[in-house]
Amino acid sequence: MLQMAYAFAAGAVLAFLYEKTGRIWIPVILHASLNIAASYMRGEASGAFLLYIDPGTGSMLFTVLIGVISAAVYSIRVFAMKAKVKLGARGKADADREDIVVFSDNKRYWTVFEPVLKELGNRGCRVLYLTASEDDPAFASSPENVRAEYIGPANKMYGRLNNINARIVLSTTPGLEVYQWKRAPKAAWYVHIPHAASEIVLYRMFGLDYYDAVLLSGKYQEDGIRELEELRSLPAKETRIIGIPYMDTMADRLALAGPAPAHERTVLLAPSWGKSALFGVYGGSIIDVLLKTGYHVIVRPHPQSFQSEKELMDELMSKYPQSSQLEWNRDTDNFEVLRRSDILVSDFSGVVFEFSLIYDKPVIYTDPDIDLSPYDAWWLKKPLWTASALPRLGVRLTEDNMQDLRSLIDSCLADPRFAEGRAEVRSETWEHKGEGAVLAADYLMDKLKELKKEEQQ
Repeated sequence: MLQMAYAFAAGAVLAFLYEKTGRIWIPVILHASLNIAASYMRGEASGAFLLYIDPGTGSMLFTVLIGVISAAVYSIRVFAMKAKVKLGARGKADADREDIVVFSDNKRYWTVFEPVLKELGNRGCRVLYLTASEDDPAFASSPENVRAEYIGPANKMYGRLNNINARIVLSTTPGLEVYQWKRAPKAAWYVHIPHAASEIVLYRMFGLDYYDAVLLSGKYQEDGIRELEELRSLPAKETRIIGIPYMDTMADRLALAGPAPAHERTVLLAPSWGKSALFGVYGGSIIDVLLKTGYHVIVRPHPQSFQSEKELMDELMSKYPQSSQLEWNRDTDNFEVLRRSDILVSDFSGVVFEFSLIYDKPVIYTDPDIDLSPYDAWWLKKPLWTASALPRLGVRLTEDNMQDLRSLIDSCLADPRFAEGRAEVRSETWEHKGEGAVLAADYLMDKLKELKKEEQQ
């Protein structure tokens, strides 16, 4: 039992050291040192050692030794970090401080930031763009005054983020202070910008609690934030309704590109991810039904599905291989696949609003009565705004009507009432249409001036 406890404790500590340092040689050296020490203490090195301790006592001593070493290593790292912060606060701190840092955890969010970065760059504001994707489009097309930097995966990325020196940090990533991403001691103001025209309360729980400000696209989003703040006794965040910069850009692109060339009727299947999402509920049966319609089918899973639901994706792609009728789409930019699709089948994914509000086309959606327990919305105990918006955009898909999917598609495309519904929803969730980037830059520049003024006082 003692040996088992020792092995468990040693493994935990070695794993902890690797996780914290990101360097494999540290736990390797520690493990080798412990083995040498064990040989010495048991007198197994050719009988030359004078010290002998029975195995049980030795195991307990090794456990204590591991604890002392790990505590010492951790303390040294904490001390070094605090010293670095204190030293950095003197002299060069202000000179080295970035005005605005943008963090993107995936290259697919470049479209969210690009219009705002262009507007800031045109105003002469210098921005540091930090990305977790080595092939982020920013490296090929950075706007003026924007410097892009790849900050690596996992530990390296969090190490960089948790120690940045900046006045403003802008990101579309939720979970600040909830997981490994922490507020940096020398970062003054954190601003969140959503990456979808939908519920702000459908982030995983506590997703925005530790941001200072949120840039929104509709009043219903602000209402959700205020209710959560009251329920959790949180200080009020700054909120600014600016619209949706990336959707403004997509709308401009569509106006220039025009409608797609003549093509056979095409259905886009683009669900979200998770147990409550379309694939989580129906699996591959939805693809079977779509293929039976005889229409051309494009399957575009959520990018997160290929990480969190890899086995399911591998199974579906193997069972339903690409063919003349079926194609799988994983383009980083979804502009063209949305443009050449006639109707969308989805769930609570944000692509529903991009497709219906930008491309002005109808949707077929699954029951929005999802399991809210992992999300901020669970706290609110009231219907989601999405539940009222979806019926105005298209037809609900259920197990009862799934076999009639072809007739649902045909009737949805022919029904004029959905055009009126799209106009209503557009006014509620896409305020300040065409002005998003300008209003976002206005807010960031005003806040930057305010922060600099406070530094001088």
